[in-house]
Amino acid sequence: MTLKEYGVLKGKAIDSRNGEGNSPHFQILIIDDEWRHRVAVNVKSKAMPSELLYYIDEDFNHPVTSDLQSLSFGFHELESKPGQIALDFIRGNLFDFLKMKPLPHDIPGPDNDLNELLHKYIARAIAMENSEVYAFGEKWGPETKRDKYFGFAPGNGIHDIHMNQGNSKNWEKDDGVYQDGGLLIHLPDEERWVAIFLAFQSQCFHTDDTTGHRIVDACNGINQDNNVCIIAALINPKGHDYGLESVLLLNTTPQLIDLTGWALADKNKKKAYLNGSISAGEVMKYTLSGKDMQLSNKGGIITLLDSKGLKVNGVSYTKNEASRQGWTIIFK
Repeated sequence: MTLKEYGVLKGKAIDSRNGEGNSPHFQILIIDDEWRHRVAVNVKSKAMPSELLYYIDEDFNHPVTSDLQSLSFGFHELESKPGQIALDFIRGNLFDFLKMKPLPHDIPGPDNDLNELLHKYIARAIAMENSEVYAFGEKWGPETKRDKYFGFAPGNGIHDIHMNQGNSKNWEKDDGVYQDGGLLIHLPDEERWVAIFLAFQSQCFHTDDTTGHRIVDACNGINQDNNVCIIAALINPKGHDYGLESVLLLNTTPQLIDLTGWALADKNKKKAYLNGSISAGEVMKYTLSGKDMQLSNKGGIITLLDSKGLKVNGVSYTKNEASRQGWTIIFK
């Protein structure tokens, strides 16, 4: 069983409340052209350890942002599948999940907990008149009563603003692929996007491609995350792209790695299978045939999978980055 009504709410933030109590959620009041909505963001886990993992990108650069800008204000239900707007922390190459850090929701002192971190960016969005907030998660309402935090009627909103796959046993019924939550904030006056991604420490970042359930062996054993990294790609070669696109791979380990059965995949999950091996500290150039995966000049993602189908590394690029013909994009 996945989320019942997954989608994205686009609107203007006008107020917020810190998360408090036994099940604290940071609350955001969002307005669109007709309605008010409450966005409830988990800031503490019911499972131990209770501190959520967070990652914030203050200059988020991903092809999903161009699709979001064309949306009208309000809630939009999304299809949970590749190549669309739906978020997936693992398959969408939104960020490097190894960079997530745990943070308590409420501790003494200024600017040192998750409530204050969320407040910092939402306050910026409230202050900027033409800013937009995009909240991904599960919709609820309309209710028959007023909202208990902001008093508007009918109460309605969106929650599950966090990773929604790889859950532990008690919450695995909510697992699914391409249904992760998140907050994206467009600050046009500063010409940037801020992305806020949250996950529970009890969740696993290797999940089944169909169910979103945790892959037990990968979660409990040694995995190969970032052992081989995608460091660059020629997306838009001179002349016809067919058969000329290429990807550069770097072996970051001190050992030879056999790439037999490994694959590169594009945003639509089309794969190009690798072969041979890559020596310690060496770079390998892989030229795509054009018969399988393709790198769109309109923006996309590139994912490296091992022989078991587990993600090892992934990157994304935008239409603007791919616009310079013949130039190789370097991924940092």
